[in-house]
Amino acid sequence: MKILVTGGAGFIGSAVVRHIIENTENSVVNVDKLTYAGNLESLQQIESNARYCFEQVDICDSAALNSVFAAHQPDAVMHLAAESHVDRSIDGPAAFIETNIVGTYTLLEATRAYWNGLDETKKKAFRFHHISTDEVYGDLHGTEDLFTETTPYEPSSPYSASKASSDHLVRAWNRTYGLPTVVTNCSNNYGPYHFPEKLIPLIILNALEGKALPVYGDGMQIRDWLFVEDHARALYTVVTEGVVGETYNIGGHNEKANIEVVRTICKLLEELVPAKPKGVEHYADLITFVKDRPGHDVRYAIDASKISRELNWRPTETFDSGIRKTVEWYLANKSWWHRVLDGSYSRERLGTGNK
Repeated sequence: MKILVTGGAGFIGSAVVRHIIENTENSVVNVDKLTYAGNLESLQQIESNARYCFEQVDICDSAALNSVFAAHQPDAVMHLAAESHVDRSIDGPAAFIETNIVGTYTLLEATRAYWNGLDETKKKAFRFHHISTDEVYGDLHGTEDLFTETTPYEPSSPYSASKASSDHLVRAWNRTYGLPTVVTNCSNNYGPYHFPEKLIPLIILNALEGKALPVYGDGMQIRDWLFVEDHARALYTVVTEGVVGETYNIGGHNEKANIEVVRTICKLLEELVPAKPKGVEHYADLITFVKDRPGHDVRYAIDASKISRELNWRPTETFDSGIRKTVEWYLANKSWWHRVLDGSYSRERLGTGNK
């Protein structure tokens, strides 16, 4: 197969590209605009592989997308390109509407035009896999429920609303035009190559420099944590084995409160980096509770039994094993995160709603 991956220089996208090139015989065409969150250094280990190709293209550019389809003739599309940070969506929702909604529409139309030109055998085998988030389902606060594939949508943030819209577009293109689509909704990812605006890498890097470790509200917001390499494996399973028209939820079976995640990182750093910044006795002393995010969902949790039952996928990492691997990776790859923090973002607070 030749798989066109949008957003392949991003956090999850680069994990997908690395997984496909390193573990299968398939080829990848990586289509990425290279925003602040897209980094080709995340793909250095596979960039010289003959089965890998990069195209710097914005998914909102229909002419450029048409050229990519014509040149590469893919057998499947894995659509991961998206603006993804909730805090940034609060400060500047326009980019999320443009990329996540208009960009998904533009990609769907380019894919449909290409797909319509295929012979019947290739049309039947073709897949458009849309990668989304559990945040479209809203907030599970006050219940013991889990998100299932039939949970009604109730997004809370501009980010999750834009992803919900893109999910609906993909399903509509399947129903109206017959485009062979499949959708996945995942829980919070973590792991290597994560841009340091998100909780886990932000806490690691701030702790190493003796900076405050900001925790929103009381820190009791619960997330289901999924190691990014487990997610990449799940996504490849879905694009190759998933049933057209179906949705699969992907979770890590690791519900943790944010404050517990932060304390776990502090404990690991006590072990791995006992020589602390000047004036710091314990990393946990740096924990600072700050005003909560506007509209902050309290709990997300995924029921991943469908993908386990039907496609035989299960996560291999526990949170304990995955978070240790993650902390160790950031300690071993300081040059990577020094370069991605190029001055455009200095780990300042985003998403206060004041802009």
